[in-house]
Amino acid sequence: MRSTVKWIALYTPLPWAKGMPTRPEMDQLAGGTPPGEFSADVRQLLQFTERFSNEPRDFAWQPHPFFLEMSDQDWMRWGYLHMNHHLRQFGL
Repeated sequence: MRSTVKWIALYTPLPWAKGMPTRPEMDQLAGGTPPGEFSADVRQLLQFTERFSNEPRDFAWQPHPFFLEMSDQDWMRWGYLHMNHHLRQFGL
């Protein structure tokens, strides 16, 4: 079931649903990292984005919280879609 949902989420042209709750461990109001100073947060996001997309990787992929094990291609697709999803939230 997860592999079917993963394939639909990553490889069909359907936009990701709005209003999906954030996992508690990622939610900045629950167990996630609270926001700091905006420009510093943006710089850190750019650094993480570059590290995420650089090859060769200087880290090992961890299992996705819902999809579990994912290939490098799956992670790259997920990263693109995830970033696009949040940029669309803010009209960018």
